Amino acid sequence: MIGFINILRDATERRDAEEKLVQAREQLAISQKMEAIGKLTGGIAHDFNNLLMIIGGSAQIFARLIDPKLPKALEAIQTAAKRGETLTRQLLTFSRHQHLNPTVVDLTASIRNMRTLIESSLRGNIVYSESISDGVCPVKVDVAELELAIVNIAVNARDAMPNGGTFTLSVSHVTIDQEIAGTRVGQFFFAISLSDTGTGIPPNLLSKMFDPFFTTKEVGKGTGLGLSQVYGFAHQAGGTVTADSKVGQGTTITMYLPSCQDEQVTSKEPPGGRTRTPHSRRKTVLIVDDSADVADVTSSMFEYLGYETIYRESAEAALGLLESGAKIDLVFSDIVMPGTIDGVGLAREVRSRYPNLPIALTTGYSDAAKAAPQNLKILRKPFDTEALGDFIQDIAPQTKTSSVPLASGAANALRRT
Repeated sequence: MIGFINILRDATERRDAEEKLVQAREQLAISQKMEAIGKLTGGIAHDFNNLLMIIGGSAQIFARLIDPKLPKALEAIQTAAKRGETLTRQLLTFSRHQHLNPTVVDLTASIRNMRTLIESSLRGNIVYSESISDGVCPVKVDVAELELAIVNIAVNARDAMPNGGTFTLSVSHVTIDQEIAGTRVGQFFFAISLSDTGTGIPPNLLSKMFDPFFTTKEVGKGTGLGLSQVYGFAHQAGGTVTADSKVGQGTTITMYLPSCQDEQVTSKEPPGGRTRTPHSRRKTVLIVDDSADVADVTSSMFEYLGYETIYRESAEAALGLLESGAKIDLVFSDIVMPGTIDGVGLAREVRSRYPNLPIALTTGYSDAAKAAPQNLKILRKPFDTEALGDFIQDIAPQTKTSSVPLASGAANALRRT
């Protein structure tokens, strides 16, 4: 009898070991798949965003220059470019290669400010409700990515409730008492739970919810990237995300964001709070980009904002121009460029040699952005004139000038030598 029991124990242990091995292999396969997608995404994103920059920027320029009877086609071009930008952002956020601009924010105020945005993402037959616990501390996130994540979840909830229902957002503080991917036991988090009363998701599909391009919607009604962006955002913010669903009862997606209770909320000046100093001349921006087409579009935007522009195709050429004594008020450089110095290297050189000269960087995607100093702001491509103006005002308010009609600004060709 004792021998028989030992044989049974050995068989059980062997079965348990085999099951654990199968699970470990599945997790490794998923990890390798995610890594491969991330590398693929990062490889194409920079060039793709440059193309969107040219398309969207040119459409915006044409809309101000040509006969007003033609804006419908231009609006379609701009809409397509914006859609491409959103898809790229979702892919990059999923693969955790998106360059974020995290700030310490009041989570309660941020979510309440999103109410209109969330309700506009739902239908009239869906009731939206909020439940935010007292004592919610600040969190450090990229607010734009947080908004996109919540909207992505809201859109999925809307599609899961074709006959109406309830969409609930709740925020509570929790301490992780069991290990969840990307977290440590004992960490203090704020849980943002978003629940719907929709059709729910079958158990065999629940594990695939955050996979890129996975969708249960009909062809043409979803890209399968919305929840992938949520996954990437939560992990890039230092937290994680979980999903729970029951068929016919609804789905709950919970984002866990780490608390920043010891940090102060980053103060923001009101849009009209800045004063502009009048200037006797138009300021000059040195645009550094290896793509002449992108530089043309960027130059036109700067000229619309009231700047003169000079173009150089590399960091080395830009430094040569500065050494010649040319009067430059701002350097605006792409990060990814051929040569021995990229945009981050150029920023270091400019700050070292010309400490009073403002410099700003832009990129569609680059691992090099991670090497940028924390106090160096980076503008994501593609961007429009309004975003460029706000960005420049933030990093170098002393260079701001009043805008001029684009027809006049566009007449000033890029000065290339």
